[in-house]
Amino acid sequence: MEPHSVEDLAVSRRGLVLFVAMCVIWGIPYLLIKVSLEGLGPVDLVFFRFALGALLLVPIALSRVEIRPLLGRWGWIVAYTIIEMGIPWVLLSDAELRISSSLSGLLVSTVPLIGVVIGLITRSGEHHGWRRILGLCIGLVGVGVLVGFDVSSSTFGAIGEVLVVAICYATGPYIINRKLSDLPSLGVIASSLLLAAVAYAPAALIQLPHAWPSGEVIAAVLALGIVCTALAFLLFFALIREIGPVRSTVITYVNPAVAVTLGVILLHERLTGGIAVGFVLILCGSVLAARAAPSRT
Repeated sequence: MEPHSVEDLAVSRRGLVLFVAMCVIWGIPYLLIKVSLEGLGPVDLVFFRFALGALLLVPIALSRVEIRPLLGRWGWIVAYTIIEMGIPWVLLSDAELRISSSLSGLLVSTVPLIGVVIGLITRSGEHHGWRRILGLCIGLVGVGVLVGFDVSSSTFGAIGEVLVVAICYATGPYIINRKLSDLPSLGVIASSLLLAAVAYAPAALIQLPHAWPSGEVIAAVLALGIVCTALAFLLFFALIREIGPVRSTVITYVNPAVAVTLGVILLHERLTGGIAVGFVLILCGSVLAARAAPSRT
C-alpha cells in the first residue's frame, strides 16, 4: 500500500473551518484595496500593509520563535517574500487603478489551475485525480464566463498584471510546503513582512500623499494590514499543513464570490447574468477540485 499524501486525505473539520475562514478573509482585500487607492498610491498602500503586519507579528515572533533556523533558510524566505508578497501585492494594487475589484478577484481564481500545472512540472508527488482536474477546468471555464464580456484593449495591461499575481500566488504555497514547512510559520511570516516593509520603505516615503487620507481609507488600510495580512497568513500556513498546497489554493475559487458580492453591494459594480452563471461553475469546480482522491492500494 502506498502512503497517502495530505492531498489524498479527506478534509478534516479543522481544515474545513480554516478553508471557509480564508475564503472570506482573502475575498475582502479586493474591496479594501479599491477603497485604499482613493487616498494612497499602490506603493504606499503595500508598504503600509507590510509595515502594519510586521509591527503586529515581529514582536510576538521574537518572543516565541528561535531565530537561528530562520537565518539558515534566509534565501528561501527572501524568495517566498518576493513571490508571495513583494511582486503580486503591488501589481494587484496597480491593476485595480484600471479594473474593478470584482474583475481582479475573478482573475486571481486561476490560481488552482496554475497550481496543478506547477505540481505536474515539478513532479511534486501529489495525486491529481480526474475529479480534481475536471473541477479545476470547470472553475476556469466559470472564470472565462465571468470576465469574457468585461475585457477591452484598455485593460489588457491590468489583466496581465493580475495573471502574474495568480502565478505568484500559485508558486508561494510550494515554497512553503517544500522548503519552509519545518520552520515556525510565525517566524516566516514576520520575517517576510519585515523584509518587504524595509524594501518598499524608500519608494513609499518619496510618494507619501501631502494630506491625510480620509477615515474610510485609513480604516481600509488597517483592515488590510491586520486582518487580511497578519491574521490571514497565520491561518493560511495552518491550512496548507492541514490540506496541502493544491487544495489550499482552491480558496481562490470562492474568494471571487466574496469579491464580486462586496463590489456590487458596496461599490455598485456591475452584476450580470454571466456573473451568476460563472459563480455556479466556479463553486462546482471548487467542490470537485477540493474533493479527496480515491484511495490507492
